Amino acid sequence: MNNQGFFKKYVIDIEFDIIKIRQVVRKISKVMQFDIVAQTKLVTAVSELARNVFDYVGKGEVIVEEAEDSFKRGLKITVIDKGPGIPDIDLAMSDGFSTKKGLGKGLSGTKKLMDEFSIQSEVGKGTEVVIVKWVT
Repeated sequence: MNNQGFFKKYVIDIEFDIIKIRQVVRKISKVMQFDIVAQTKLVTAVSELARNVFDYVGKGEVIVEEAEDSFKRGLKITVIDKGPGIPDIDLAMSDGFSTKKGLGKGLSGTKKLMDEFSIQSEVGKGTEVVIVKWVT
């Protein structure tokens, strides 16, 4: 990686895009020297978020970029959709909540896997989730 970091944008338009994004995150996390556990957490998190976009909205985008904070470096992933939005984020973040009869571990599980997690959503405008994992 160069000193200026990197920034890559990927579109979620078809189901195969989820696989492609998983592969990209695996490759980048390996190059950045995340350990295998952190690599797996990153791939799982991005897979869950991309799957949510595909299942609930149909299309969106994923931005993968290097993150730096003082003496830390890591991977920042932003997942954006222009879907219906989430009317109750607190409810959506609670363990066991699912609108599609899943396990209800998606957003709350993703948050637990990451070092940083933020979500913003506006009904009728869409949702943006930002996750960060720091190299340890």
